Amino acid sequence: MGQMVGIKDVARQAGVSVGTVSNVINRPDTVSAATRMRVQSVIDRLGYVRSESARQLRAGRSRIIGLVVLDMGNPFFVDVARGAERAAREAGFGVMVCNSAQSAEEEAAYLSLFAEQRVHGVLLSPADATGRTIETFRRRGIPFVLVDRVAQGAAECSVSVDDVTGGALAVRHLLDTGHESVVYVSGPPVLNQVRDRRTGALDALAEAGLDPGNLRELVTERLDVAAGRDAGARLLGLADRPTAVFCANDLLALGVLQAMYAAGVAVPDDLAIVGYDDIEFAAASVVPLTSVRQPAVAMGALAAELLLEEADARTGQRKHDHKRVVLQPELVVRRSSLPAP
Repeated sequence: MGQMVGIKDVARQAGVSVGTVSNVINRPDTVSAATRMRVQSVIDRLGYVRSESARQLRAGRSRIIGLVVLDMGNPFFVDVARGAERAAREAGFGVMVCNSAQSAEEEAAYLSLFAEQRVHGVLLSPADATGRTIETFRRRGIPFVLVDRVAQGAAECSVSVDDVTGGALAVRHLLDTGHESVVYVSGPPVLNQVRDRRTGALDALAEAGLDPGNLRELVTERLDVAAGRDAGARLLGLADRPTAVFCANDLLALGVLQAMYAAGVAVPDDLAIVGYDDIEFAAASVVPLTSVRQPAVAMGALAAELLLEEADARTGQRKHDHKRVVLQPELVVRRSSLPAP
């Protein structure tokens, strides 16, 4: 295998200086059209690709943004990543996505890796509820933005959705369609999103003048379809089974729906189900799923834009004030929660 072509090889073949080749690549407007064409022709012929690692060492940071999400198996986070990638690409950056799998240890390992790679900044959907991982990373001096979590202090930006309102939308809808007792299939209680959606559900009960005891909770260790099926099995075993279920995300709701289908329980006639996130599979399930929609793509794009703005501010290119952006959810009603006509 031949040696990799370097910038000096291009300069020698084009009959120009290394600095001119660098300008053609990085500042083409500073080079005459004729010289640009000659150098570019040599670059194309030799197959020269600039060394990003060398450029990174000179600049002190890369053109890569890190993104750590809770679960890449959840299409919600795929949409968040798509939004972040779109905004980053428009600014000339790439996004490296890592999956913490809801593990604080995995999250810390990826953040350390990003620091070693001198990434431009990090987008983080935190798994560590204690905040220790964030505090440790903050000392690295790398810009970061929290995604799907409200920043507690004034030291960083965040982009999230009002999950209290989202939980209230879900349960208010179930109450409006005649249900008085609801089960909340939640998830790991250490996650802020899970707690906030429960708070919203309780708010809806209070608005209706109902006792908080009308909301029962089935806790799951994870937020996936398998955990939803397990919750569905437990639900079937309840002596006084409620007539409605609100799930902390759509994957849980789809798992509950599978368990009901296998047991011959009709949805929504025997059990109404509402999910959260409004992933693509929600509308395509065997019984189309009512869900609270989060603007996931917009969340990722806004987070990336705030991150790039902060990174530029640190080099004096523009001003930046930390912001907490809270987006509003929307209830999308489908067959899984509608009473028979």
